[in-house]
Amino acid sequence: MAQLTSVENRILIPGIYDDVAPMSKEEHQLYEKIDFNVAEFRDSVGAKKLPTEDKKTLLIRRWREPCLSLHGIEGAFSGAGEKTVIPSKVIGKFSIRLVPNMKPEKVNKIVIDYLNQLWKKRGSPNTFNPRLGHDALPWVADTNEANFRAGARAVKQVHGVEPDLIREGCSIPITLTFQDLTGKSVLLLPLGAADDMAHSQNEKFNKSNYVQGVKILLSYLLELGKA
Repeated sequence: MAQLTSVENRILIPGIYDDVAPMSKEEHQLYEKIDFNVAEFRDSVGAKKLPTEDKKTLLIRRWREPCLSLHGIEGAFSGAGEKTVIPSKVIGKFSIRLVPNMKPEKVNKIVIDYLNQLWKKRGSPNTFNPRLGHDALPWVADTNEANFRAGARAVKQVHGVEPDLIREGCSIPITLTFQDLTGKSVLLLPLGAADDMAHSQNEKFNKSNYVQGVKILLSYLLELGKA
């Protein structure tokens, strides 16, 4: 697992970046305009140093490029104390966030081929079985559509500021399904706070954001009706 990424957080699997969609001039400008404080982000994640301190580069790596994350190791003793038990089986888990133009079936193949090559090179007598848990196609929307313009106006009416249009790397594959089945634009309208700790044990949603969220939804429906 240590051979999946470099110290610069670049994925080491050959061919992983080949199908990444090129960035347009407009998209480059979008990242430059986003209100994002690198120092605040670094402190919020508890890091002493980031791979890059450049705002635009950091946002592109977080939102625009594929990234690999390790999620856990099962089987090995991880509790308190100094146990010396040697596990008979260990499972390592990681995921790769796909971006537009990347295909799950191709990524799965090059990842498994790479892992098998590493294992063969290691020459271990143990068995190794890399497998895919699940996959999903990447999704991105056209923020120039009426759906997004209505959402932006609703946010400004409630919060008094122009919202940033960002590419958050969430795992919500149903968005592409909705878009394909309806043939309509799909909008993801975030209502929570950056520190809500989504999907964690201490996930929260502030009451103030709930109240403001109701206002945004009502305003959005009114604005959408005008489109």
